[in-house]
Amino acid sequence: MRSVLNTKTTLIGGVLAGIGASACCVGPLLLLSLGVGGAWIAHLTALEPYRPVFIVLTALFLGWTFWKLYFVPQSCAVGDDCIADRTRKVQRILFWVLLPIVLLLIVSPWILPYFYR
Repeated sequence: MRSVLNTKTTLIGGVLAGIGASACCVGPLLLLSLGVGGAWIAHLTALEPYRPVFIVLTALFLGWTFWKLYFVPQSCAVGDDCIADRTRKVQRILFWVLLPIVLLLIVSPWILPYFYR
């Protein structure tokens, strides 16, 4: 039986949850730096109460991805989803490239005030 939460799905979920965790703070700043303005940008801060939920989801997805990449043994039985070694290596590289970016997005509300004072 094929697992619904495979490595690629959990990695994508972690990145999207990280973006959601920073949407209230990084989103308006990014839009303003691109020249997009308007009163509707202030409504993006309405996501602030949900930020802890997104942070927990990010941690869960990234933890699940790490576990699937490094601790789940590869089995290629009949009917199983077998991942080639090259694909596993690419997924590990993507994980370690995206992890600092996602963590930077999560901590951005605490870091950004030091840059625009």
